[in-house]
Amino acid sequence: MTHLTGKRVALLATHGFEDSELTEPLTALREHGADIDIVSPQSGTIRGKLGHEVPVSCSSADARAADYDALVLPGGVANGDKLRMDQAAVALVREFFDQHKPVGAICHGGWILADADVLHGRTVTSYPSLSTDLRNAGATWVDREVVVDQGLVTSRTPEDLPAFNAKLVEEIAEGPHSGQTV
Repeated sequence: MTHLTGKRVALLATHGFEDSELTEPLTALREHGADIDIVSPQSGTIRGKLGHEVPVSCSSADARAADYDALVLPGGVANGDKLRMDQAAVALVREFFDQHKPVGAICHGGWILADADVLHGRTVTSYPSLSTDLRNAGATWVDREVVVDQGLVTSRTPEDLPAFNAKLVEEIAEGPHSGQTV
């Protein structure tokens, strides 16, 4: 399975990410041939809430959507909250939407979408506690294992990872989506 060969994906995270929500999409995308960069406001390595460590490839300040085919936003309460406070990370997310590129967000990864102001008119899911925040940001929130809306793939929890990963691979393989806009 190499239908993502030649695709480059940014995985945006920081300390406190939900371990499986970073490692499982990372593994699935690599198994399909994608090259992955871990992008973070931190340098060196970042640590998940259960202790998994991953090396950072690029800072959020230096990353540009033009260099990637897609973006993945793993969850984790601390991860989501810290990322939405990083203006470079928020700007990077907006760039992906400006360029119509696929974006995947699971669990608390949806918080940064609200701060990037990219949810108006979109249908999404997330960890249930984010539903009010995402609705207030202009989205229609639904309780489903995975939702795909014009290149935006969202899911709720680690239990949804198989469906999330499958749709993420599919959307990245399809490439840019004209409906994926700010």
